[in-house]
This record gives sequence, structure tokens and C-alpha cells, in this order.
Amino acid sequence: MPFKLSIYRHGSTLPLLPGNNTFHSSELFRVYEATAGYTPLLIVVSKEGRPVSKLLAAVRRSSWLFPSSFFKRCEVYGIGEYFDQAADDKEHLFSLMLQALTDAVMSDAFYIFFRNLENALFGYKSFRTMGYIPLNWLRVHNSLHDADRLEARFSTSRIRQIKKGLHNGAEVREARTPAEVRAFAAMLQNVYSSKIRRYFPSRTFFRHLEEQLLGSDRCKIFIVCYKEKIIGGSTCFYSGEDAYLLFSGGMRKTYLLQYPGILAVWGAMRDAKEHGYRHIEFLDVGLPFRKHGYRDFVLRFGGRQTSTRRWLRFRWNWLNRLFNWFYG
Repeated sequence: MPFKLSIYRHGSTLPLLPGNNTFHSSELFRVYEATAGYTPLLIVVSKEGRPVSKLLAAVRRSSWLFPSSFFKRCEVYGIGEYFDQAADDKEHLFSLMLQALTDAVMSDAFYIFFRNLENALFGYKSFRTMGYIPLNWLRVHNSLHDADRLEARFSTSRIRQIKKGLHNGAEVREARTPAEVRAFAAMLQNVYSSKIRRYFPSRTFFRHLEEQLLGSDRCKIFIVCYKEKIIGGSTCFYSGEDAYLLFSGGMRKTYLLQYPGILAVWGAMRDAKEHGYRHIEFLDVGLPFRKHGYRDFVLRFGGRQTSTRRWLRFRWNWLNRLFNWFYG
């Protein structure tokens, strides 16, 4: 029996789907759908009436008032989710979903971007056949399962800063109320507003995270407090055995002695280790051939950087050919 492919664009039409990959979940689809600037797309492949794979993509527009903000981008985390009965067909199923995604969004998005691939070699033939461009990239992650103490690989200066921040009155904990989530989002937006190269979504993104994912085992928001004021925080996703740090920051210039940005990352790492996750990965650590302040920052927590690949495809074929000549 042939595979049946369905594309869902509205949360009200989504069927009940299996799976535990947060980046391809119905809950994250609904978060995107409810957040201004995002248009989600969920592709589901079925066989004999049973879902065998799914892939979630989100078209978003930038909030920055620069020429690039006039273009929408389609972003995909990973290569989708596949269920047990599809183990032997993964490459074929991915090829079907990739073709459907490319056809569906290329008229709306300026480019499609596949990031955080679990296996850099997976889907190579399909990507190449459909004109995608391979880009060398870096990943930074910490192993949490092979050391008794979380801080065993931290730099000496990083351990000293954590101790000073706590000694000087800062506290790290999970956000407990919608009001705390709103205050965290407002604080983090102000922190990110000065960082042109780092994307920050609408504040409503975090409110919808609270409605859809907080309280489950898929997402947590950590806040750094000082005298009842939120001065730092981080957002973590959890999928399978791994944790992913999406956003983090702190008011380090105003609260220098409390080290809020450092405590925000440390709190997320500590919680992930306590709950048995094997790794924590830091997203958006930059290109391998360029210095990146955030990458240097997280590497002092004992992280390991490894090379990986991202895939990119533009709407304009001549631009794809140019980038293929340059990077391919």
C-alpha cells in the first residue's frame, strides 16, 4: 500500500499524533500558530491509516528593520520524527516530506533552513537532489551523564562566578506563574534588543509556551531573581534524552555582581542533570570560521564543540547555484 502524505496548516485540523520529539510536536505547532510572525506547517506521512513520520516547519518573519527582514524564512529543527514501523523507510519518507515542504513554502519563504540535524549525513542524497546547499556549522553540547558533578568540567573562573552570584543574593528557580513568564519575556527581550545577530520572537511566544508546554516534560523556563526582581533567565526544551537551551540572558550590566546570565545557564544545566538528561545542547553558537561571543561564553561551562552541517535552499535558483559554487 503506498504512503499517504498530508499537510496541516491549522491546529484545529490536526489529528491525534504519536511521538515524543518536541521540535515536531502538535504542541509546538500550536505555539507557532498563536504567535505573531509565525506560520507553521506540519507534514504527516501515513501508511494503512497509521502515521509513520512527521515533520514540523515554521515560516517566520524577522522583526529587525533591515533589508533582510523583508524576507520570510522557513526553519526546521532536525529531520522529523519517525515511528518504529518506518525504520527501514526513513530515507524515503524524508525525501517525500522534503519534496512536499519545498513545494509548499518556496512561494512564500525566501529560503528554507534545516538546522540541528541529529545525523549530519542523513538525507544527503535527497537534499542534493532538491538543490539544497550544505553549510558547515558548529554544535556545542555538554555531556551530563559521565561526570558525578555538573561543575567538573567548568572553568575555574566560571565556578567562582556562580558562587559569587549566589553569595550576592541571586536565586535560580523555575518560573511558577504566568506573571513571572511575562516578566521573564520582557526582560529577555530588552537583553536581546541590543544583539543584532540574535533572533528573539514576540513576547507572546513565551505566553503560549506556558499554555501549551510548561508543566509537561517538554519545556521549562528558569528565572534568576534578586530582591524579588527577575534579572535573568533561560528557556529549555526537552526531547528524548537531551535538553536544548533556546534562549538565555541576563541584565549583567545592571547586576554585575549577581552574574545573571551565567546563573541562567547554570540553572538549566543543573536541572537537566538532576532529571537524568544525557546532554544539553546550546543553540545558535555560530559559524565555524568566525569568532562568536556566545560560543566562547558557553564553552566555559565545559561544553564540547563538534562540526555538523546545515542545509539551505533559496527561492531563486540562480542564488542556489551561486551558493553551491561557493560552498559546495
